[in-house]
Amino acid sequence: MNADPYAKLIADTGPNCGCCDLEDRAFCAGLGSQGSALLRSIRGSARLEAHHTVFREGDAASHIFTVVKGAVKLSKLMADGRRQIVGFLFPGDFFGFGLAGSYTYSAETIIPTSLCRFSERRLASLMEENADLRRRLFGRLVDELGFAQEQMLLLGRMTAREKVAHFLMMLSRRAATRGDSEAVVAVPMSRLDMADYLGLTIETVSRTITTLKKDGLIEVPSPNVVSILKADSLMQIADGNGDE
Repeated sequence: MNADPYAKLIADTGPNCGCCDLEDRAFCAGLGSQGSALLRSIRGSARLEAHHTVFREGDAASHIFTVVKGAVKLSKLMADGRRQIVGFLFPGDFFGFGLAGSYTYSAETIIPTSLCRFSERRLASLMEENADLRRRLFGRLVDELGFAQEQMLLLGRMTAREKVAHFLMMLSRRAATRGDSEAVVAVPMSRLDMADYLGLTIETVSRTITTLKKDGLIEVPSPNVVSILKADSLMQIADGNGDE
């Protein structure tokens, strides 16, 4: 069992594709030699410190990004000035799709993060030449739609307890896709970020986590790590079948 999954998330990476350990989660995985070569020809990389703004809502959508190491949060500003976090991204996740030439959300690193970046214009040109690239990009768009649907579910009629349980199980599932432990889960975002994502107050998030600890469902060995002790019980709560 990995006792410190947070440390793995912030591990650095080199500038070359050979240093990338995303394997089948990388955007270029499974493209074949021609598709991979085409993608490498337009690929750039960036190493960013924590809390660095990758782009802002309304900026021209010039690049599309893949998280190689680290974590990124996506947010939108509401008309009254409040912030709504709409997603958290981890290694292998793709982001930066624009609408009518502009980014529809802001992206900011949570911890030190390494990104691959691709020119949107050049990527669009390459997709006209390579069907594998078109299929891969379509798959990533479907993934992004799935994340949006999950966010709508969280902001729907779930109770605070159900939202926090669902969020922790979501982090557990995504850790498993990275080959990390499902039971000892990195939680790099702050409690305030969690609250903004779940549509709760920070006090409610903290109180709910404390209650889940008292119930013996989780442990919190550090602010950025949660140990899931009873995954089945937590999933029942997330599904609305747990007792309040």
